[in-house]
Amino acid sequence: MIKKILILGGGISKERLISLQTAKAVNKELKKKYKTLICEPDGDLIKKIKKFKPDVVFNALHGQFGEDGYVQAILESQRVKYTHSGVKASYIAMDKEISKKIYLKNKILTPKYIKYNFEKNNKINNKIIFKVQKKLKFPVVIKPINEGSSVNVYICNRKNFIKNLKKMFFYREILIEEFIPGREIQVAILGKKKLGAIELIPKRKFYDYEAKYNVKAKTKHVIPVDLSKKNLNKIMNIALKGHNLIGCKGVTRSDFKFYKNKFYLLETNTQPGMTNLSLVPEIASYSGMKFIDLIEWILKDASTNR
Repeated sequence: MIKKILILGGGISKERLISLQTAKAVNKELKKKYKTLICEPDGDLIKKIKKFKPDVVFNALHGQFGEDGYVQAILESQRVKYTHSGVKASYIAMDKEISKKIYLKNKILTPKYIKYNFEKNNKINNKIIFKVQKKLKFPVVIKPINEGSSVNVYICNRKNFIKNLKKMFFYREILIEEFIPGREIQVAILGKKKLGAIELIPKRKFYDYEAKYNVKAKTKHVIPVDLSKKNLNKIMNIALKGHNLIGCKGVTRSDFKFYKNKFYLLETNTQPGMTNLSLVPEIASYSGMKFIDLIEWILKDASTNR
C-alpha cells in the first residue's frame, strides 16, 4: 500500500525550472491523500531516500541526469519503487541518435540526419555546408543529442547555419537533421494504452522551449486532432511501437511531424511534463481521466527492475 511518496524535482539540467513546476503540480494533488516530500536529486539523494523511506519515488525530473538513466540507476541500487521508464529505456530515449537508429531499423519514418562531432571538426568551415546540402538540403535543424524540451534547437538556412553551429560548440557532438515542415502532433502512451493525440499550432517559428512553457507564446492546442480515423490510428500505433521498441514503461509522449500524408517520429519522451501547460494531462483530461487519476496510475505502475 502506498503511503509515502518522495517526489524528485529540480535537478541540474537546463529544464530545472520546468521540473520544479511538474514536482509542485504533482505534489499539490498527492499531498491531499499521501505523505509527500519534494526532493532535489543532489549528492545526498541516497541519504534522503534512507531517511524518508518512501513507498514510491515519483520521478518529476526532466533532462540530463533525471531522464537519461542516471537517477534511475541510483533508484535501482536502493531497490526503491520508482515511476516512468527504467535505466536502459531512459538512456536510449534520451539519446536521439540511438533512438533514431531503432526507429529506422524498425521501419519507423524519422528525419534523416548527420552526426557532427566538434572534436573531430575543431575548425568549422564551409565543407560542412556542402555536406549538409548534399545529404540533407537546407533548411536543417541542429539539436543536441541528449537534451529535452527543445533546448538549444535551431532551424537553420544556409546563411545562418555556421553562426548557429558555433553556438553549439560546448556540446561534444550534435545532430544535424533534415527539416520536416508540416503539422506538429504529439501522442501520449500510458503503459500499453494509446491515450490520445494533440496538435500544436505555435505562433513562434516552431514548438520551441518558449512555445512549450510560456503562456504568452500563445501556442494553440487542438484536441481532437483533425485527422481521418485511419491516420489517427496510424500515428497512435507508431507512438506505441516506438514506446515498446525502446522498452519504455509508464507514460511517454511521442513528438511527430505530419507532412505530405506521412508521419515522422522525432522522439519519444520518457518524462513528459505535468504542469498546467503540459500536454499529457491535457490529453488525459480529454479522454476522461482527471489529473489525480493520471498521477495515481503512474504511481501504481511504479516498480523496481524497470
